[in-house]
Amino acid sequence: MKKYTAIVSLLILMMLLVSCKGAKDSTVLSKSHWPNGAQLVVSVSMQFETGGQPEGAESPFSGNPLPKGQPDLAADSWFRYGAKEGVYRMLDLWKKYDIKVTSHVVGQAAVKYPEVAKAIADQGHEIAAHGMTWDNQWNKNYEEELKFVKDGIDTVEAITGKRGVGYNSNWLRRGPNTLKVLQELGFLYHIDDLSRDEPFITMVNGKKFVVIPYTLRNNDIVNIEGKHWSPDQFLNQLKLEFDQLYKEGTTKRRMMSISFHDRIGGSPAVVNAMEQFIKYTRTKTGVVYMRKDAIARLVQNDPNTPIDNSEEKYNN
Repeated sequence: MKKYTAIVSLLILMMLLVSCKGAKDSTVLSKSHWPNGAQLVVSVSMQFETGGQPEGAESPFSGNPLPKGQPDLAADSWFRYGAKEGVYRMLDLWKKYDIKVTSHVVGQAAVKYPEVAKAIADQGHEIAAHGMTWDNQWNKNYEEELKFVKDGIDTVEAITGKRGVGYNSNWLRRGPNTLKVLQELGFLYHIDDLSRDEPFITMVNGKKFVVIPYTLRNNDIVNIEGKHWSPDQFLNQLKLEFDQLYKEGTTKRRMMSISFHDRIGGSPAVVNAMEQFIKYTRTKTGVVYMRKDAIARLVQNDPNTPIDNSEEKYNN
């Protein structure tokens, strides 16, 4: 009998230890550094670019380019994958887990594949601006850049019914006038900045403009296409980044940015990796997935949002 009682006591003690561990893991912050009470905000970009690429655009075949003027049918088919398969596969994933993302849409992509742009908007994802085509802005004067940005946002709005308030330049390479152009056109935020792991405010012509930092670390075009990482390596990067930012989120405001491009992030293996990551993050409390426009509105007038005027000489 004594032996039986000892075994029962040991089992109860083990159950209590497991219960305590679970309680510790599910602890909710008593003080959040986000206005919505989150410990970590995760924001996903899903860039829709297929159809807006110029001749000779970077692709898996760029190392062996065809003569100028000769159509590269293999490269064209690689880009088409984004519109035919990639976006729809990612949309299925976001729908399954009730996640809303931000999609920066190139104007010509929406023109060529209006059904894809509409599908993104119809599922409640943010339609943001990404120029009219894949073209530089840093070498345009103010009036040229203004027209370029306006043409893109007007075109996408006419097709989707949604007018973007966020902007992403081609390869982030904006020019000295870009933020002033965006402010004139009524934009709320831009993402062409890598300087922080939280959103911040910069002053443009004396008015607040939100910066939602982008990522190269958690970016499929940089790591999978550029560095030839496997999806497993990309998943490991996401988990390591998440763990560190989640830990830091107990003492400061932290945001994790993830970037996918239609023809890369929409491949079966990468979508599989992202689903594993979503499941991993769902084991933690205080993790919130948000569109970038929602983040910008959340922090725009929050007194705890940092103001950073590192580019002041360009923004006045």
